[in-house]
Amino acid sequence: MPEQTLLIATHNAGKMREYAEIFAGLRLRLMSLAEAGIGWPAEETGATFEENARLKAAAYCAASGLLTLADDSGLEVDALNGEPGVQSARYAGASATFAERIRLLLARLNGVPPSRRRARFRCVIAIAQPGGSVLTAEGVCEGEIGFEPRGEGGFGYDPIFFLPQYGQTMAELPSAEKHRISHRGKAAAAARLMLERLAREEANPFDTLT
Repeated sequence: MPEQTLLIATHNAGKMREYAEIFAGLRLRLMSLAEAGIGWPAEETGATFEENARLKAAAYCAASGLLTLADDSGLEVDALNGEPGVQSARYAGASATFAERIRLLLARLNGVPPSRRRARFRCVIAIAQPGGSVLTAEGVCEGEIGFEPRGEGGFGYDPIFFLPQYGQTMAELPSAEKHRISHRGKAAAAARLMLERLAREEANPFDTLT
């Protein structure tokens, strides 16, 4: 049975690596935007993660003609009234690095005690089918904002997202455990079930490997 191509709407190598691990065992060839020859950014004008995920998935699906997965995710900090939220990737400016965004976030939380540093990662995944509908799945991971970056794994805000039940940041967790509990891991697990259902409905073009 030939593999089905699934376009992953990202240029982020870390995100591609995570999806490859989470979707292991499916007859899917994962393709990045760069591999598809797509260099332009889809509009992210939505007010919510779901709206942005849908916009990106539909735009790249229409451009490529491929089954397309897009996600929008970010960090919500209660003490900052939900910031950075949908602006997580543009916090401190569109050209800022994540190290600069982390420094800004920690500066804005300066003096805030541990009891008021509650936060969550939220991810919405959208899967767009050529000529078809857009399906969505959501995952949330609760935690706190630490006082300094810790850990070398993951990417983005992972080094300052502290998980009290583990006594570690997201960046310190083994990748398998991160995929199990993270916002993206939870949303992707639900997305995997949707992909398996699509396979059954379309005469199993990318069955689970045996």
